[in-house]
Amino acid sequence: MATGTGTVDEVRARPLASRTAPAAGTVRDLRGRVARGPRRLNFTAGDIVVVSGLPGGGKSTLIKRAAPGGGIDSQDVRERWERRMPAALPYGAYRPLVRVSHYWTLWRELRSGASLVVHDCGTQTWVRALLAASARRRGRRLHLLLLDATPQEALAGQESRGRGVSAYAFARHRAAVTRLLSAAESGHSPRGCASTTLLDRPAAATLTEITFTP
Repeated sequence: MATGTGTVDEVRARPLASRTAPAAGTVRDLRGRVARGPRRLNFTAGDIVVVSGLPGGGKSTLIKRAAPGGGIDSQDVRERWERRMPAALPYGAYRPLVRVSHYWTLWRELRSGASLVVHDCGTQTWVRALLAASARRRGRRLHLLLLDATPQEALAGQESRGRGVSAYAFARHRAAVTRLLSAAESGHSPRGCASTTLLDRPAAATLTEITFTP
């Protein structure tokens, strides 16, 4: 196991052309690398993994299936609040409560020093900066797991769950994810990230476990 940079069990990642920048973290491209059997991503205990991608692209599904304890997902917080609110009340009316609740949970878990898998929409770079700083303070690292779903796949995912985002919000998400993908395909992890792992939807569907070991 490569300490601190994440390892991929039973899958050989396609090497990227550019790995020359000294500040860039490790980039693993697992798109188009579907094989039989369960797959596992392993990281060093205490590290933080942030899962990013388009809304509807499969982030929440992946986290629920593979992350220890289901990870920290803002979608879970939203659903808990929805169950407590009148059905006729629009989400925008209590969105601030959802965000405060989500970030309070995240802050509490960060202070615990536990290994974490965190949902990130990709548009709020300050969230990754906070996670990276927290990891550094405890002598650990932040890793990015980036889901490369097409806009069509993401919109279909929103439709299937019966919950979409506005065209404006989707455009913002798409621009942010495009920047992350472009950097990764050039061999660069975002600032503060020790590694980036790229997954398309078929590859993500084979990932059954995200683990953390000493």
